[in-house]
Amino acid sequence: MIGIVVVSHSPRLAQATVELALEMVGDNPPPIAIAAGAGDGIIGTDATKVAAAIDEISSPDGVLVFMDLGSAVLSATMALEFTSTHGEVRLSDAPFVEGIIAAVVLAAVGASLDEVEREAHGAMDAKRGQLDHSVPGGPVVVSGAGEATADERLVNPDGLHSRPAAAIVKALVGFDAKLTISDLTNGKGPVNAASLIGIMSLGAKEGDVIRISGSGAEAHAAVEALRTLAADGFGELPGS
Repeated sequence: MIGIVVVSHSPRLAQATVELALEMVGDNPPPIAIAAGAGDGIIGTDATKVAAAIDEISSPDGVLVFMDLGSAVLSATMALEFTSTHGEVRLSDAPFVEGIIAAVVLAAVGASLDEVEREAHGAMDAKRGQLDHSVPGGPVVVSGAGEATADERLVNPDGLHSRPAAAIVKALVGFDAKLTISDLTNGKGPVNAASLIGIMSLGAKEGDVIRISGSGAEAHAAVEALRTLAADGFGELPGS
């Protein structure tokens, strides 16, 4: 599992962002280290703190570093000269809050450093989609035998926001299938159902009809798992 380092001028900002991200992943989060503040209550960043954080969670799977403001980038860049790890370390250009949430969710299901970095990089797409800004859809690669499709009306009050999107990503772990989701009501999609950011970019609301499509050896089971999640309101209905 890759590690995630959070570099911020403000310890409170860093901690709050990490706490928000951890709400999406349950009991198996990826390793996360915070390097925030310049010490003694001073707002700022410290390259030695960043280096120590990288070394703390380094593994052969790699480390992805997130930074909040310009001088945090400078500190993170300098920190690469001080680390003792031999694992790969990458500095992400993703938006701070959205990128960290996307990365934590995908890292928690065992995604590679390349996959997590790519997901975090596109983390603004969900916000653009919800504001009706154009978000170009990328190709979805499908493989294997078997196809399945199900249409389901969203019954949870907030639609496909971050928690249901995270639940979908986690639900697909282990299935031999590639799934996409489209919003038939607003015409957006299809998006990769294994991408939290892609799902959120649909801007799907309560009452919208989504289409879940799958291809692969376990497409039917995977589509049925997501259809059941949606029908149950992703655990967000009163009394659930």
